Amino acid sequence: MTDVTKEQVLETLKTVRGPDLEHDIVALGMVSDVFISDGKVYFSITVPADRAKELEPMRLAAERVIKEMPGVKGALVTLTADKKAAAAAPAARPAPNPPNPGHDHGAHAPQQPPRAGKIGVPGIGAIIAVASGKGGVGKSTTAVNLALGLLANGLRVGILDADIYGPSMPRLLKISGRPTQIDGRIINPMENYGLKVMSMGFLVDEETAMIWRGPMVQSALLQMLREVAWGELDVLVVDMPPGTGDAQLTMAQQVPLAGAVIVSTPQDLALIDARKGLNMFRKVEVPVLGIVENMSYFIAPDTGTRYDIFGHGGARREAERIGVPFLGEVPLTMNIRETSDAGTPLVASEPNGVVAGIYRGIAAKVWEQIAGQSQRPAPTIVFE
Repeated sequence: MTDVTKEQVLETLKTVRGPDLEHDIVALGMVSDVFISDGKVYFSITVPADRAKELEPMRLAAERVIKEMPGVKGALVTLTADKKAAAAAPAARPAPNPPNPGHDHGAHAPQQPPRAGKIGVPGIGAIIAVASGKGGVGKSTTAVNLALGLLANGLRVGILDADIYGPSMPRLLKISGRPTQIDGRIINPMENYGLKVMSMGFLVDEETAMIWRGPMVQSALLQMLREVAWGELDVLVVDMPPGTGDAQLTMAQQVPLAGAVIVSTPQDLALIDARKGLNMFRKVEVPVLGIVENMSYFIAPDTGTRYDIFGHGGARREAERIGVPFLGEVPLTMNIRETSDAGTPLVASEPNGVVAGIYRGIAAKVWEQIAGQSQRPAPTIVFE
């Protein structure tokens, strides 16, 4: 079996017509950099944001012809929106509209209308991002227990691990194996503790180093979001990678987020980085649902003495300063670390414990804001 080259992929894509039905998508400059790894081909097709839904058949055609190439094991193709690039794509003859699956949303879920230029996910009532300005603050552990807290409060919940480079959901939720596919395209999410879960960690080995560039990260993230059989969910929690990079911008630009939860420790250094995340979400007009102070304090199990190892109250003061809700303080405990490493999160393994109660309280505050959120569209974001 010979290796597939980028040139062969582009030559094959010349058989796929663009929106004008006269030129191919390569000639129109709609194809992003092609990335090939282990026989799998990754690329995105740039289209006008307001035509993404009607041009889905074009994406499917591109994916199909690449999958049919000798030596190709699989293809990951997504539509992306870039106003300047997409403007070059003629729109004289629109492609026919694909059928609408007509999913019914769950009874509990407040229906979040798609923001302008952003495509929602059928069946999902609200999507929230859990983010941090830096790594090492316990964001993923918080995201898992927040999701389980929402579930414990009676909601239907899924979690998407958006950290392409360092996925942690397989270990945090003690899930192994590979997801199955429906008709070779739609992926069935994995599941444990009542949560539906999708992560790049299910698709690659744990020790595999991902060396993808920005467009590939974007393509993988959007496919894990939109080509997974999530079913009917009230909330999808997205565990973001730390920082303000490609994954965050992709979610903010192309997904109708109901809001973001920021996780920080109390120390000044972590708060400096948390402010960057806060400012990013505010600039792209994603509501900040509040701040969680993780590792807030430590109670010695032998003496009961309290220690503020990383300081205390910094996240609360920051929330008050900028006018966003303070969601709660999560203590630093050996139990959180042990249950996270074991894949038995506290809210699931010790539902009646003190810390599990804190997480359920945070989940209740988050849901209260989503349920009462004003439904106003946000503008489309254009990166010049």
